Amino acid sequence: MHDPCMKTGKRRMLQLDAFDLKIISALQDDGRLTNQELADLAGLSASQCSRRRMRLEEEKVISGYHADLSSEALGFGVIAFIQVTLATHSPDNSKRFRTLVGRIDEIQEAYSLTGDADYVLKAVLRDLKGLSNLVNDVLMPHQSVAHVRSSIVLDRLKESTRLPLRELRPG
Repeated sequence: MHDPCMKTGKRRMLQLDAFDLKIISALQDDGRLTNQELADLAGLSASQCSRRRMRLEEEKVISGYHADLSSEALGFGVIAFIQVTLATHSPDNSKRFRTLVGRIDEIQEAYSLTGDADYVLKAVLRDLKGLSNLVNDVLMPHQSVAHVRSSIVLDRLKESTRLPLRELRPG
């Protein structure tokens, strides 16, 4: 899909004012706020707030709403980071690997990297057997993969989806 905001390979950043920042900051704290509650927090009328919120959604500043589920409460006791090196570095091989990753629900995040590994994956699993199955039965046998190395999380020091909005304060 063509993005008219694309210039020299970078997306143009939307200009946000203090009201926009109040809206997205409040929604980052609680995505279930009603429009009236959000308007009160932002210091706007409900209709002004609604128009701004819709614009922020259309511009993909607000990319969605979801519930944060507790992995522990649902029995997912293992978080692992998995480094993957591809067998060959070609567009077709990379596409095969990306397709594989997209099909695996246990993989929550996947990043293409510089350095020794080509990708790092964050996976959440019920137990060590689940990790073993993912590594030995899914990733390692795949034709696109040459090497896999996993690390198990012992303790989570911080977990956040919050963005540092203070860096965007209008000057």
